[in-house]
Amino acid sequence: MQRLSVQLILYRIEVFVSNFIVVEGLIGVGKTSLSRLVSKELNAKLVLEPCEANPFLASFYADPVHYAFPTQMFYLAARYQQQIELLQNDLFSSLTVADYLFDKDRIFAEQTLNEDELRLYNRFTSLLSHHVRIPDFIIFLDAPTDQVLERIKRRSIDAEQQISAKYLDSLRERYYALWQTWHKCPIYVVETSEINYVDNAKDAELILQYIRAWLGWEPISASAPKRFLPKRVQLPLFA
Repeated sequence: MQRLSVQLILYRIEVFVSNFIVVEGLIGVGKTSLSRLVSKELNAKLVLEPCEANPFLASFYADPVHYAFPTQMFYLAARYQQQIELLQNDLFSSLTVADYLFDKDRIFAEQTLNEDELRLYNRFTSLLSHHVRIPDFIIFLDAPTDQVLERIKRRSIDAEQQISAKYLDSLRERYYALWQTWHKCPIYVVETSEINYVDNAKDAELILQYIRAWLGWEPISASAPKRFLPKRVQLPLFA
């Protein structure tokens, strides 16, 4: 009965809800700021990554080997609960924007969990992923690692101050590895070192113009980032 209920919810969403945008990127790159801007200026329902404090996070940054699994499972449970609430409570919004992609949880899992932990994690996600809504498109925010580290420093969140450049570089590589195999919706990469939508009104209007165009609300300008296309691997003629 519960499975049937979820299927009916998904059907109703497909019929009645028009647009769902996801903003993704490294820690401190500006995901939440852009999501809030879209919510305010385009009258979108705002969905922020669960803000409940992860009791394992600080310990994970200090000792990832021992605290990776409980940290990962806490986030997975919190994100899934929010996704289900989104399906149930937001059936008729014309536009929704979220500052995270549910599938990105796997990026962190593959980076931090050992083989046995990852196997158990995969058993959970295989059961949950069918009940998560797919966005119309993803905006992936990127910036040079040194700039991301500077932004993290300015944020002054204690648990994040131990994040290293090596960790961010590895995380970025895993994001792009995910995008290489992603076929569920379009991805648009925005370099945030070249656009300041937080402090510059013209830049804010520019990125909103891009988003309106990607939504099909207005023509696409020549300056808008193109859809991310996975690199084709040329196979050898003879194995």
